[in-house]
Amino acid sequence: MDAHMGPQVAARLADVLAEIAAATREAGRDPQAVTLVAVGKGHDADRIRPALVSGHRVFGENRVQEAADKWPELRAEFPGTALHLIGPLQTNKVRQALALFDVIETVDRPKLARELAKEMAKAGRRIDCFIQVNTGAEAQKAGVLPGEADSFIEACRMDFGLPVRGLMCIPPVSEEPSLHFALLREIARRNGLAGLSMGMSADYRVAIAFGATHVRVGTAIFGERPPRHPN
Repeated sequence: MDAHMGPQVAARLADVLAEIAAATREAGRDPQAVTLVAVGKGHDADRIRPALVSGHRVFGENRVQEAADKWPELRAEFPGTALHLIGPLQTNKVRQALALFDVIETVDRPKLARELAKEMAKAGRRIDCFIQVNTGAEAQKAGVLPGEADSFIEACRMDFGLPVRGLMCIPPVSEEPSLHFALLREIARRNGLAGLSMGMSADYRVAIAFGATHVRVGTAIFGERPPRHPN
């Protein structure tokens, strides 16, 4: 890693945390009410380590295998780190995901909910789950459709017994994010869910104004992701 990158990451992290605190105060909310999920997707352990050295302990990853490659060593070095899965989860990776992650933010279909419940029972480990809602009804994007969210949330709770703590969304890049954040907030309100994972590097301040409890920020902290090399 570039010798200058460590201090840069630490400084960017401090800037984002200050922005979150300011946005939370502006919204009339307790600054402790918003958790920064620092997204390490595409970055190696050396790029992430400065954020850990700075004291940050909540991180997100999109891919189970990528998390398995870098986080066991980092967590041994920095105890007390919480890891959120914020990318799509295949059912054949559920067991591995439960061993690696503390929160699954992307529960979006009955088959996955059933498998999570089964593996949690086997492992004797229950971890918090968020339901991903496809607020823009985008064909290429994961998530339950808004019109089906209420029944799916009920099924996750009653049929599968999952510990559902909140909702997550990724608004369409070409649309005003506040409309999607307001929709997610309303679905959460009528289902009695406290957690709202919404807002990324470009729009987390807006998300906080609409009640986000978790914001997922990667680029603003770690910089642009390096290109992925084909296998």
